[in-house]
Amino acid sequence: MDMGSFFRYSLEELPFVILVLIIAFTVHEFAHAYSAYKFGDMTAYNAGRVTLNPMSHLDVLGTLLILIAGFGWAKPVPVNRGRFKHPRLMGVIVSAVGPLSNLLIAFIGAAIFGALLNFGVLAEASDGVIKAVQMFFLYLIQLNVLLFLFNLIPLPPLDGYRIVEDLAPLHVRLKMAQYEQWGIYAFLIMALIPPISRVTIQPILAYTSDITIALLRMFGVM
Repeated sequence: MDMGSFFRYSLEELPFVILVLIIAFTVHEFAHAYSAYKFGDMTAYNAGRVTLNPMSHLDVLGTLLILIAGFGWAKPVPVNRGRFKHPRLMGVIVSAVGPLSNLLIAFIGAAIFGALLNFGVLAEASDGVIKAVQMFFLYLIQLNVLLFLFNLIPLPPLDGYRIVEDLAPLHVRLKMAQYEQWGIYAFLIMALIPPISRVTIQPILAYTSDITIALLRMFGVM
């Protein structure tokens, strides 16, 4: 079997994609854990999740799936909203900081990439180095934008669902809790069955290119 055809990315791209995913997943989960800890919930801290050590956050299957299928996950951060002073408000913030951290990484990546190109830092570099730098930063921006959008989809177990759950009135939250176990199956169906994915999740993820191009133009890369 050609391993390049097995993965969603070519063998040349895989090292950059894996490095970017390690950064993206680690920062995303750290953001959840740190914000929960600062709001008074020690659950993630006691579980060793308030750290930038990738080994504490990466899920082998979730990382492998994003390489093969284009979507995946890290280990979810345990959060006890009952320990927050303002559970619903702080719950929204804790859920939102994960996707927002990915958008921030994409923004910083585009800024650094723009600076390297516009200030001629790579002018004397070899073609191989230039290609490697370009590939790394393009994936850093694109995959973090993708994770930002993906995690805001309001289906369990994604962050978007938790945000909607915390914003919803009590009677709606009770209904959501009642059907949450089925929502996970609905998410998997939407993600894994192409005809359904094309009319549900894919239109949302299609904005990845628009946002990536906007960031590159903002910093003079395009």
